[in-house]
Amino acid sequence: MAKNKRVAVLVDEMYQVLEVWYPYYRLVEAGYAVDIVAAEAKKEYKSKEGYPCLSQVAADKAKAADYDCLVVPGGYAPDYMRRSSDVVRFANEMVDGGKVTAAICHGGWLLCSTKAFKGKKATCFMAIKDDIINAGAKYVDQECVVDGKLITARKPSDMPAFCKAIIKALES
Repeated sequence: MAKNKRVAVLVDEMYQVLEVWYPYYRLVEAGYAVDIVAAEAKKEYKSKEGYPCLSQVAADKAKAADYDCLVVPGGYAPDYMRRSSDVVRFANEMVDGGKVTAAICHGGWLLCSTKAFKGKKATCFMAIKDDIINAGAKYVDQECVVDGKLITARKPSDMPAFCKAIIKALES
């Protein structure tokens, strides 16, 4: 059931385990090619609980032209992601290229370093609400908000709606 579409799921230290693995396996199950992208390739990153994730593609090698969608998980990982100019460049390329861009929980922190929120409705974990507002978003407290190619959700329990929205966007 190959769909000929590729998804990049970002990862870094202290990621929220469900926010990486739930969309990863859901998108693989739906027939998409999914790559784990991080600041470094072939490096093991640990979740907040210590669960390992081996990156496949280094952000300096990742090109927006090769992907249809970007998924940014939360946890503390987005704070680490923002420290990598290559990760920020890749996220900016995805946003500027009009690709489906999805962030859950604290994932919006990385997108604050892009133009993703400018004039868009979005949601996030309440602790970073002011950050996304300051980045240009109109904050909405809903489980999943879709505004054009931007898809945002608040927390792990919003994952079913988040993944459904990503798949719907990829199929449209």
